Amino acid sequence: MPRFYCPIPLASDRVLELPAGPARHVQVLRLQPGDCITLFNGGHGNLPEAEMETQPNGEFDATITHMGRSDVQVRVGAYHVAEREAALGVHLALGMPANDRMDWLVEKATELGVASIQPLMTERSVLRLSGERADKKISHWHSVAIAACEQCGGNRVPQILPVKTLQAWLHSQPPKAADARWLLSLCEGSSPLTRHLAHGTAASTTFLSGPEGGLSAAEETAAALSGFTPVTLGPRVLRAETAALAALVRLLV
Repeated sequence: MPRFYCPIPLASDRVLELPAGPARHVQVLRLQPGDCITLFNGGHGNLPEAEMETQPNGEFDATITHMGRSDVQVRVGAYHVAEREAALGVHLALGMPANDRMDWLVEKATELGVASIQPLMTERSVLRLSGERADKKISHWHSVAIAACEQCGGNRVPQILPVKTLQAWLHSQPPKAADARWLLSLCEGSSPLTRHLAHGTAASTTFLSGPEGGLSAAEETAAALSGFTPVTLGPRVLRAETAALAALVRLLV
């Protein structure tokens, strides 16, 4: 059954007009009145905001009731618990890879269950964004994440955070608490990630990964001062997007 992200309040037995994004998708698929679809909004139906984080994720049945030239109406049906999110909150901060590799990374990280993605500009970054261009990229990556959630069955779209410089992002990090902070590094002395995983993981983990060419020595030092422990995935030198996803796989799959 086709799944659509519908970022508005949903409740059973309610007739509503789909927002422009999912409505356009329904029309592209040439669905008709009477066809059944699935809707999810990252929330939990009629539950109060304060209770959302303690309840399982889910999705709604829905039936198309009207197809206009530019509008689509549906009747929302039953709510089903569908908990497909990772128990561990994993956040990925990375120097943005160039070309379409960032699109691919956002898609695959979403499929794996990442909680948020922080795009960073570093000393060796090829892709540099600011102003309107950065806003458009963030919007585009958010759309990529939505499409990935619709396809893979995820009910929570990861946050795609505004682009920052590495220095500004490190300065914004709160003092190290119970969360785990790991820096993917090729520097001598970095410990294997598997060694840390063997001793268990914190409830929340942040991975910091560099762009093509990695982080500079000064950037790695700054990350260490912010509480990031350098870890390695093995003896091979992986591409920027491969390294980030390999780290996520070790934790989320």
